[in-house]
Formats: sequence, structure tokens, C-alpha cells
Amino acid sequence: MTQPVYLVDGARTPFIKARGKPGPFTPVDLAVQAGRPLLMRQPFSPKEFDEVILGCVNVIADEMNPARVAALRLDMGDEMPAFTVQINCGSGMQSIDTAFRYIQDGTRDMILAGGTEALSHSPMILKRDAVEWLGEFNSSKSIWDRLGKTTSFRPGDFKPQIGLERGLTDPITELNMGQTAEILAQIFDISREQADEYATESHHRLARAQNEGWLADEVTPAFDRDGVAYDHDDGVRPDSSVEKLAKLKPAFERPFGKVTPGNASQITDGACWVILASERAVEKWGLKPIAKIVDSEWGALDPAIMGLGPVVSSTRLMQRHDMGLDNVDLWELNEAFAAQVLACLAAWEDETVCRDVLGLDHPLGRIERDKLNIDGGAISLGHPVGTSGNRIVLHLANALKRTGKSRGIATECIGGGQGGAMLIERVM
Repeated sequence: MTQPVYLVDGARTPFIKARGKPGPFTPVDLAVQAGRPLLMRQPFSPKEFDEVILGCVNVIADEMNPARVAALRLDMGDEMPAFTVQINCGSGMQSIDTAFRYIQDGTRDMILAGGTEALSHSPMILKRDAVEWLGEFNSSKSIWDRLGKTTSFRPGDFKPQIGLERGLTDPITELNMGQTAEILAQIFDISREQADEYATESHHRLARAQNEGWLADEVTPAFDRDGVAYDHDDGVRPDSSVEKLAKLKPAFERPFGKVTPGNASQITDGACWVILASERAVEKWGLKPIAKIVDSEWGALDPAIMGLGPVVSSTRLMQRHDMGLDNVDLWELNEAFAAQVLACLAAWEDETVCRDVLGLDHPLGRIERDKLNIDGGAISLGHPVGTSGNRIVLHLANALKRTGKSRGIATECIGGGQGGAMLIERVM
């Protein structure tokens, strides 16, 4: 028999926009900044957890297995098992899913599951030719051999490349993520104006959520070593407009591309944690769950159209529970690109896609915009890759609680041609 699994609390740092240099926090710094106030407000010791699971994609050399490093810095004890998971954009959701399965089968009672990413700390790397030259140079047997190698030295080979740029290019299709969004815009005839309208709405929704205090229970301030406080998601542009976004040039397919820096997710640093607990742990510690984790699903498809991952994974999830789009009260669909989100919405309304890709005999229908990303998303918040999947689950739980709605799905596309989806229900 499976055990019920509850999301009892969670917290995240503000998402800090990368500004051309390493930000104030490493991935583990961010995880600690989010985790410390979360653990301090619990009625139990941090050592009472059974495990720590953390999603992270760009692990830096000084923090191998950041889950374990973070657990130790959070004073969770030397005996606390901790491991890091990586499934690109789905890493933060994968940490929740893995914890969910462990608790569901009765082998764990309480797990701290999170995601962290400091994209501003993405390393600079050398070209392969430069690495090979250095290897040959260092293996030379004599000074004369080394002098001989200098004749083949080419300075251009040693110009460093940004690791993030390489990481966001699919090794199979050789398309970067923005180009995959351009493909979807072409397939579903999504205009530049539609993408800019969606992006503008994302900024306005986040600005409203900040002004109304709807993120107060979710976002915890982060303090750097100089005492500077970061207390809000700083990529938001409350004055964003379609007219302003229209002035930006396409980033990937000039001159007629639809994806620009203004309607794509921002390069950002941030971390998020959630506490998952069994019914036993809830009763033992007198916890008050926010939501119940019901189920999850992962799917895969052609990497060239990876942005449709949410359609594949979420549809399977709904089918397993005999649900349609109308049975879902709120959606958190990660905003990798405005065109990609709009393509997912169009796919569920498209007869050919629903028949040939999803195996349905009719279109699933329309998701109304007042149910989708009601407080903005990655276009206005930013997309710290290993964190976003965790954030959308936590925010969905908080949004269900705030609005009094019952059921929601958090879903995201995943670089490499995958998608993840998680179904949760508000605890009454």
C-alpha cells in the first residue's frame, strides 16, 4: 500500500538576474540562504530529516555534490544522506519526485527536496583544440619538444567560451534552446506580437503579486557577505509593454525570428526547497500541510521540439487520473520562452497534434489564461535551470491555498527533449 505524501512547507531565495559577472552567491550559498530560515521555523531539529535531495545542473568545482555540502552547512548532521539530481530544467522537480516516491513506498518519512542554480557562475571553457594542445605541451619529454610545440600554437584557439552557451545547445540537433522555440513558433504560427503580449503579461502579473504581498510566505531574503540584502525577484519590469518589447531584435533567427531577450526566460540565480512528509511525520510533529503530492509523469520527444514536453507529460498524467483540462484549477507551466508556452496551449487545441502525437481522438481543448501562471513565470522571474521545477511546485501549492482552488499541475519542458508534470491537491 502506498502512503500519502504531503508538502508541508517551502521557501526560496529571490531570483537574482545575472549581470555579466559572477553573482554574490554560489549554488550552495543560495541553497543555504533558502534553507536556513525554512528549517529554523520548523518544530523539529534539522537532523530529523531522513534525506536531502537537491537538483543542480551547473555544479561548480568547489561544490561537488552540492546537496551534501548544503546539508552540512545547514547543520543537518554528519549522518544525513544527501545526493544531487540532474535532468536539466527538470532537476528541481526531479528532487521532489524522487522524495515523493521514497515516502510513498514507506521507506522515508521526511525529506528536504530542493533545487539550486547560479547561472552567473557558469564556467568559461577552452576549445577542444586548445585543450589538446595543452595536453601535448605538458606531456613533452624535454625543453626542445616544448619549444617545438610552440610552432603550432594558435592564439585564437585559447579564446574562452561561455560554458552556459554550450550547455544550452542540444548536442544531438545542434540547436540552441531559443532555436527550438523558433521551430514551435513556426509550426503553430505564433506571431512576434503574441509572444511579446504574453511576456508583458508575465511581468505585470509578477509585479502585482509582489505588490500584493502574495510572495511573502514563499520568498525569503538573501544576504551576501557584505550584508547586502536581496529581497525580491529583481528581473521584473513592471513598466513592460508590447511597444517596448517590439523594439528588441530577434536573438536567434534574424531578421524575422519571434524569440527575443524580452520574451524569453532570464538568466538568473536562485534556490528553492520544499519539505515533504508522510502522514506519520505530519502527526508526530503537528505539521500543517499545504498540499498533497498526488502523482507525477515524465515524457520525451524529439529534442528539436523540446518545448512541447509539458504537453506530452501532462496529458499522460491527466489520462491516468481520468482528467481533462477543465479538471485542473491552476497551471504552472514554466515559461522557457513565450512562444513555447503559447505552442503548448495551441497543441492541446490542435486536432492533428492530439491525434498523431498524443493518441487522442479529439483535441483536449483550451487552458484559460486566468488559470495559467497567475503570478507570472520565468520570463519575469528568471529560470535558474536546476531550481525552476521546484519553484513551480511550491508556488502552485501556495497559489491553490491563496485562491481556495483544489487541484493543479506544475509542468515544464526540459532541454534534450523531455517534459515533467506533477499533480498536486490543496489540503483542506
